[in-house]
Amino acid sequence: MDKDIFESGQYYHIYNRGNNKENIFIEEKNNNYFLEKVKKYLLPIADIYAYCLLKNHFHIVLRIKDEKELPEKFKDKLHLPFSNLFNSYSKSINKGYGRTGSLFQEHLQRNRIENEAYLKQLIIYVHLNPVKHKFAKDFESYLHSLYRSYLSNKLSNIDRDFILELFGGIENFKFSHDERKIIYEGVINDVDKMDE
Repeated sequence: MDKDIFESGQYYHIYNRGNNKENIFIEEKNNNYFLEKVKKYLLPIADIYAYCLLKNHFHIVLRIKDEKELPEKFKDKLHLPFSNLFNSYSKSINKGYGRTGSLFQEHLQRNRIENEAYLKQLIIYVHLNPVKHKFAKDFESYLHSLYRSYLSNKLSNIDRDFILELFGGIENFKFSHDERKIIYEGVINDVDKMDE
């Protein structure tokens, strides 16, 4: 099967960045608006397991629902909700900030996630993205990530039980993230020293 085509029942890592590395989230309200659009366009066709919105790019880890769960109008057009999301968001940003042209650098980037070990690693990678790119020192309190939702008991659209079970419980979920953060911090410190 073509890895570029969305298929029901499959996991994907989707991502993109701003054209010419420009910011796609200019103000706080843009993050919330984008997430409203994600809820409107993607939740009918997908379960979302991780996301991180940074100023100039985003990452989302999701699973396309099984065919029997998909709305009839999207069964043969799984790309359409994604197009609707990004077109709608781009038009809003262009109108709101008096800009023209493409907001995103390329068409939506996607990688199929072939196994649960890779799924776990991608979830950690996405949650730690603010640390990796030096947007934050502390991923646990970063506002534009799904990480904190896994530690909360608040009602949510995410399937906490599935992901926490995948990690072997909440303590192992936290430990796995903390362990990777230590590696990132070490690499970042080494790079900073090389720049001195």
